[in-house]
Amino acid sequence: MCIKFGLLMLLACSVGVCTFATKIEPIVLVHGGAGDIPNMRVPVKFAGMKKSVKAGFDVLKAGGSALDAVEAAIKVMEDDEAFNAGFGSVLNTDGEVEMDASVMLGNLSAGAVSIVRDIAHPISLARLVMEKTPHVMFAGSGANRFAKEQGVPTVPPGSLVSPSAKFSLDVFKRVQAWRMETDHTITNSSDTPTEVKNPGDVGTVGAVAIDANGNLVAGTSTGGTNGKMVGRVSDTSMIGSGTYCDGDVGAVSTTGHGDTIAKVCLAHSIIKEMEHGKSAQEAAKHCIDKMTSRLNHTAVEWDGLTKKVTRYSQELNTTK
Repeated sequence: MCIKFGLLMLLACSVGVCTFATKIEPIVLVHGGAGDIPNMRVPVKFAGMKKSVKAGFDVLKAGGSALDAVEAAIKVMEDDEAFNAGFGSVLNTDGEVEMDASVMLGNLSAGAVSIVRDIAHPISLARLVMEKTPHVMFAGSGANRFAKEQGVPTVPPGSLVSPSAKFSLDVFKRVQAWRMETDHTITNSSDTPTEVKNPGDVGTVGAVAIDANGNLVAGTSTGGTNGKMVGRVSDTSMIGSGTYCDGDVGAVSTTGHGDTIAKVCLAHSIIKEMEHGKSAQEAAKHCIDKMTSRLNHTAVEWDGLTKKVTRYSQELNTTK
């Protein structure tokens, strides 16, 4: 079992470590999302991740499949307000929860959903897309209609909106307003950030697993990015960006700056580097470094804005 989170996080599980073993040891890895995590929220993150990885590993210990393990692990985080998925999802500009999720098997079967509302476990709905339809992704009202057809229960509108998500959106809007008020005084365009540092962004969650039969699975779930425009589709729901799995190579789940990840199809890029001989660590570093070098203006911080966000983040800390 492994538990970790950071500034840019991905899980890359390689089949190479098991190739010459007489018996494959089941493994599940989880990540609880990258982002600006207030110090006081770190303990609840770790507690939630421990619960998540235990749920997944319990499935594997009992002889269950990697798919069941990944789903079980992610569902725990979707139920936990500490994570940006399910109940803990960040909000769009209208103050609503819109969620994305995806899952992929080593045989290249895949399912995904995007812009889902009022569904407690988007990862389970993504699995149903994979298992019950000839398609890969459903979005918006179509995804919710499919959920109803499959008997997936819905939760009351607004019940997935957490107190911390509401506060984070308020912080985001105040910072945005402050930025608009001050931008007109900036004469040097190089001082203007291309990306506002977002205090409510606490990252996507995900898991990868390999079971006793050598089956690999990757899954990812998210509420997106704090203050996103209504209808925004994240990298999490894009097979090849947020999630990718190839049974001959490995499995990857990513979290970080989603729109950047989507532009380079990060998960698939890592798998291809692994296929060409790199270890999971080498492939991940190579692809992330390349992504950063090509898109290095997507996460620029501006001192004045950072100070403003820090003050609001401290206020969030004292209210939680």
